[in-house]
Amino acid sequence: MAAARTAVRGLSTDELSSIRDSLAAGRKPKVVFTAAAGQIEGQTGQVVELTDPDASDEFVVVRFGRDELPFSPTDLAVPVRGASRATPAKKAAAAPPADEPPPGPGLLPPAPVVPAPREEKNVTTSPSTVEEPVEAPRPAKRPAKAAKPKGPAGLTVTLAYADGEWTVAASQGSKSLAKPYVIRPAEALKMVAMVDVPGVHETVEQIMAAERAEAETQAQKLRAELAEIEARLAELRDVG
Repeated sequence: MAAARTAVRGLSTDELSSIRDSLAAGRKPKVVFTAAAGQIEGQTGQVVELTDPDASDEFVVVRFGRDELPFSPTDLAVPVRGASRATPAKKAAAAPPADEPPPGPGLLPPAPVVPAPREEKNVTTSPSTVEEPVEAPRPAKRPAKAAKPKGPAGLTVTLAYADGEWTVAASQGSKSLAKPYVIRPAEALKMVAMVDVPGVHETVEQIMAAERAEAETQAQKLRAELAEIEARLAELRDVG
């Protein structure tokens, strides 16, 4: 019995028009590689573009694995729903042709037709590479700030006025360096003069004015007492 040869149909004009409409709608229709595609026969791909058929016979761009390669319409076919995954070549070899009559008696069967060798297209798919995430470099830790050397405790000098006396005291932190001691008004006025604060100057002037008035009152009283004493002394001299 003669071996049958399966004809390579490829994509028809209507199927190409349907694929073009699907691409325009944003879909990527599936196709099956025929025997004309070589060693990838029976595998499926997705049409991603139709280029100009006048520029090249291979104007159907198919995504296969990670590659997008151009094929001619004879290399492709529309997959049939519910069809077996067996390749067309295996189906043709398994099923004998129905219309071929059995050989007559005494006649030798015709020589089998050997199909012409087809140029196979080698399609190499690039292996998928998994990029390992690169950990971002961690920012360098800032060096700890060096502790500042602890300086000496603050020095406090206090000028005070109370009960008609000016006093000065000094302390460093919680340590007393000099207990309040009395100073002359002139020395207190020199210290106050170094403080450029109008309110302080006015207050000191009022204090000094009050002290001068009190001192004059005391002086007048003493003069009167002294006059009385001198008058009595003169009387005692006259008697003697």
